[in-house]
Amino acid sequence: MIELPAPYLLFLGDVTNPLDAKTAMGLRDWRPERCIGQYRLSGCSVDLGLPEMDFSAAVAAGAKSVVIGVAPSGGALKAEWVSALAEATRAGLSVVSGLHRRLNEEPELVKAAAASGQQLIDVRVPPASIPIASGRRRSGKRLLMVGTDCCVGKKYSALALHKALAERGIAATFRATGQTGILIAGGGIPMDAVVSDFLSGAAEALTPDADPHHWDVIEGQGSLFHPAYAAVTLGLIHGSQPDAMVLCHAAGRVVIDEYEDFAVPDLRECIARYEQVAALTQPASSVIGVSLNTQGLSDAAAQQICQETSEACELPCLDPMRHNLDAMLAALT
Repeated sequence: MIELPAPYLLFLGDVTNPLDAKTAMGLRDWRPERCIGQYRLSGCSVDLGLPEMDFSAAVAAGAKSVVIGVAPSGGALKAEWVSALAEATRAGLSVVSGLHRRLNEEPELVKAAAASGQQLIDVRVPPASIPIASGRRRSGKRLLMVGTDCCVGKKYSALALHKALAERGIAATFRATGQTGILIAGGGIPMDAVVSDFLSGAAEALTPDADPHHWDVIEGQGSLFHPAYAAVTLGLIHGSQPDAMVLCHAAGRVVIDEYEDFAVPDLRECIARYEQVAALTQPASSVIGVSLNTQGLSDAAAQQICQETSEACELPCLDPMRHNLDAMLAALT
């Protein structure tokens, strides 16, 4: 578990693609009580709808840290971001990052933090010692989110399903596997920062033995169909040994984001492939529903596409941010 100085000012840099701001959006939507405002550089077109603040105003309003709310491909820190974040530390804010690039690798930030007494906190840091996977079956039950692509709603689906299980009095734990989930939950393992030989072992460690009726609801990572990130997905599946999976998809997306030469397969093919892969360590694993991200559609259009997808896949299909989850939960309980 990690303790972060709160409340937060969410740093959006100069991003223009909303998908790159998924960390900020996740915190805004799932930990709104911790988010005091947003900070944007010139050229940023993403707007969280939070109060616009500079660093001094954020400190005056009670902010304790600035959280880097963007996660561009490769997880790098731009030079202009580093300069702005150094200014934030001099104003009295700690800096929290979930990027691959470590904050203490930036001399300007290190110098500014040392002078101001503020912290540089990286959350994309796996445990120091992770065993290789054993393949041993563990007690308890596990529900894993899998996707047709990145940024399709795996984290939101897991959080919504975990909340719904808890509201129904069913023992469940949300297991975070990425930087945003870790920031929301206060703990977890960043799977994409684990050395590949230990990925499945990390997933086993994240989902230990539990009561037979307890559900671990596991945030997914990447996609088997992503040319860059399929490896982390595979390791997470084999280590978590899911009893059940939910396929997550963004309605209308037909190609992999930023990889337009790679088409998103038919959802029925995706379901078959995930079940085939999961069978190595959990032969009984199955996809029990489809979670559709219908953001931008009207309620009527969202309902229609969910109905069509349900009929095509012969599984419950819903948008967990719009619809009742009973049909999907029925497959678990």
